[in-house]
Amino acid sequence: MQRFLLERRIRDVHARLVRAREELAVLDEQLAVVSEEAEEARVRSLVSETPLAAREYGEVRRHADAMTGARTALQATVSDLDRRQDELLAHVGTGR
Repeated sequence: MQRFLLERRIRDVHARLVRAREELAVLDEQLAVVSEEAEEARVRSLVSETPLAAREYGEVRRHADAMTGARTALQATVSDLDRRQDELLAHVGTGR
């Protein structure tokens, strides 16, 4: 692979990795807040034993579960980009 092309790919993967890590950090903060809200809604639901409280808890829990799924997918993307960056850097190190 031509060196300039390899360097361009490394820069591209690195930029994508930086953005994905930033998104992951933001998502982690949001997930912490939503998870806390879900726990509070769960306790309210248990204490009040009303259908409205149970429904509110269900909605917040579904939202937290969806965010957890998004976080898992984003973490997989970060791992893939990390692996790809390592592979590209190995090519630079070997001169291929």
